[in-house]
Amino acid sequence: MTLNIPLTGETLPPQAHRLIDAVRELVEAGQGSVAVESPLTAAGVPGEGSLREWADDTVEVRLLTASRQVLVDGELLPLTRLEFDLLLYLADHPRRVFSRTQLLNAVWGYEHTGERTVDVHVRRLRVKLGAQVSLITTVYGVGYRLADEARIVVLPHE
Repeated sequence: MTLNIPLTGETLPPQAHRLIDAVRELVEAGQGSVAVESPLTAAGVPGEGSLREWADDTVEVRLLTASRQVLVDGELLPLTRLEFDLLLYLADHPRRVFSRTQLLNAVWGYEHTGERTVDVHVRRLRVKLGAQVSLITTVYGVGYRLADEARIVVLPHE
């Protein structure tokens, strides 16, 4: 299922952002997608074009959980076990910010290791993914989250 929400105007009011976030959460629970058309250019700046066109220019990342493989635009990306688990955890919890301690508990299974371990793994993931793929956002003073513009698909049976 795909839901298209055409919007007009150069900027979106806060109510529209809240509506879009709420609809995305509902659709994601049912394995669907949301495409929002607004007057944003491919660079994400107000003007001609649409957010939908901009999102289609982003690189798609596929997590194949059964084989523990990651495909970036169809190319296999070798990740360590912890890098894969970290990326999968963030992908399974979009738009949620996690502290380093929360990530250590959820991904590593303990918080005995120093919190900077998370920073090292995030940095390695970013290097492996390259500059063209922005999947992990730093929330300064808090931790990390999956980027809003991340185009990531989790496929449990492939």
